[in-house]
Amino acid sequence: MTGPPPSSPAGRSPQGTGARPHGPADVPIDEPIDGPTHEPIGELELLRWSEALAGIARTGLGFTDSHYERERFEEVLAVAADIRAAAGRCHDPATQITEWLAVVGKGVPGYVTPKVAVGAVVSDDDNRVLLIRRADSGFWLYPTGWADVGYSSSEIAVKEVAEETGIDCEPVRLIAVLDSMRHGFTSVPTYSLVYHCRAVGGELRAHPVECTGVGFYSQDDLPSPLAGPDIWVEHAFNSVRGEATAVLFDAPREPLWRAET
Repeated sequence: MTGPPPSSPAGRSPQGTGARPHGPADVPIDEPIDGPTHEPIGELELLRWSEALAGIARTGLGFTDSHYERERFEEVLAVAADIRAAAGRCHDPATQITEWLAVVGKGVPGYVTPKVAVGAVVSDDDNRVLLIRRADSGFWLYPTGWADVGYSSSEIAVKEVAEETGIDCEPVRLIAVLDSMRHGFTSVPTYSLVYHCRAVGGELRAHPVECTGVGFYSQDDLPSPLAGPDIWVEHAFNSVRGEATAVLFDAPREPLWRAET
């Protein structure tokens, strides 16, 4: 592997032999360094770090022709794959690296960004909300799907509702923009746009592959198991009743790159 020489001999700290590699030299190696304490890093935070590093590396690969830089970015991918394995989200880091490399684009098309999903909180005349039971997880949630090219986000909402439930609807307004990976809904970096929609026709009909159940439910009669109820239920029903007008979004983390406590 080629590259510039290290700034100090391999295995040696800048302070010299016997110095603590990553801390003050006068602190015994078996004693902790004073400083703020943090909660243990959780699975979702590890997954976030892995995907962030992988995104940086894949984007870098898409914008460089330097052999040296490509090697560095591929090493970052290796670190990201190890972190993902530590989070329990891949069994073979080498396979994960291969999958990431296979989708590296060139230039702007290769700039890695989160995927976009669109959800629809569809209400009827009784202020009940339309829910589906997902075939892949068994959890109940409002209809949602990936944003297809060629459609606006509100058109995706209408299309997904019709395909998954047989109900025709019209969008009322955007009520939420959520980081789905942050909330544990998916292991893929995804922004979810959620619309309040009003049912205007159609007949209830669960999609034969994607859904195992469908129906309108009131807030005090929700089915179980329900996906992420603490995140969206209160806001969704308040929006349906006209009691909430603000768009729900995830507040910035503080500090941004440490586990939340």
